[in-house]
Amino acid sequence: MRWIILLLFVASGASAQERRASHCIAVAENISEATYVHKAAFRDAVPEDSVRIIYIDHSAFLIQTEGGLNAVTDFTGFIGTANFLPDIVTMNHAHSSHWTPVPDPAIPHVLEGWGAFGVGIEHHLDLGEMLVRNVSTDIRSGFEVEPKGNSIFVFEVAGMCIGHLGHLHHEPDAAQYAALGRLDVVMAAVDGGRTLDLPTMMKVLRRLKASIVIPMHWFDEATLGAFLIGMSEVYDIDRGKGSDVVVSLRSLPKRPKIIVLQPKFLTDP
Repeated sequence: MRWIILLLFVASGASAQERRASHCIAVAENISEATYVHKAAFRDAVPEDSVRIIYIDHSAFLIQTEGGLNAVTDFTGFIGTANFLPDIVTMNHAHSSHWTPVPDPAIPHVLEGWGAFGVGIEHHLDLGEMLVRNVSTDIRSGFEVEPKGNSIFVFEVAGMCIGHLGHLHHEPDAAQYAALGRLDVVMAAVDGGRTLDLPTMMKVLRRLKASIVIPMHWFDEATLGAFLIGMSEVYDIDRGKGSDVVVSLRSLPKRPKIIVLQPKFLTDP
C-alpha cells in the first residue's frame, strides 16, 4: 500500500508540472492535395483551421492564425507602414537585418534566438492556439563561431508544424533534427553562402521532408534559380507572384512543393 501511495504522489506531481508536448515530433501523415489562396489582405480573417503566411522582407514573415494571433519572424523593428503590432516576434542576431535591440515594448512576447555567448536560450511559449519553441544552432560572425547563437523557431498551430531556419550556418546534428521533429512548412535561406551553401541547404531540406518550402534570404534570381533547379527533381515549383499563402493540415500537398513568395511590407489600404 505504501508503494502505491508513493507512486500516486509522484504521478500527481509530474502531471502538475507538465507542459504541453510538441506534436511536431511525430510521423507525418499522407494527406490530400493542396489548394492555395494568394493575395489576401493581412487584416482579413484567416480561414478555419488554416494559417496565413506573408513574406514581408528578407527573412521576416508574418504568421497569422484563425483566432487572430500574429507572429513575425526575424523582426527588425520595421515591417511596413501599417498601424500594426504583432503578438509575438522572434529574432536572430547574426546581422542587424534579423533583429532589433529596441523592439516596441507594447509587443507582448519578444523571443530572442540567442542567450549568453555559447549558452543559447530555450523558448516554449504556449498561447493555446499557438505553441512557439526553438532549437539552438551555431552561427558564424566573421571568422568566429558563436555556439547556439541562432535559433530555428517552430510554430505549432492548426495541427501543423511551421519551421523558420533563421540564419542557419551548418547542418543540424542528429539531436537537433530530433528536437525539430516533423516540419510541414519550412522557411529556408537560399542565399548560397551568407548562411548555408546551397548543396548543404538542399541536403537539410531533403532530410526535413517538409510538404512546403518557402525560400527566403535570397538576393537575386541567379541564386534562387539555382536552388529551384537543384530541388526540382523532388519538389514541384510554384512561382506565383503573390506575397502570401494560406495553408491547412488537410490541404498539404502529397508531393512536396516549393512556393516562391514575393516580399512585400505591410501597408493599410
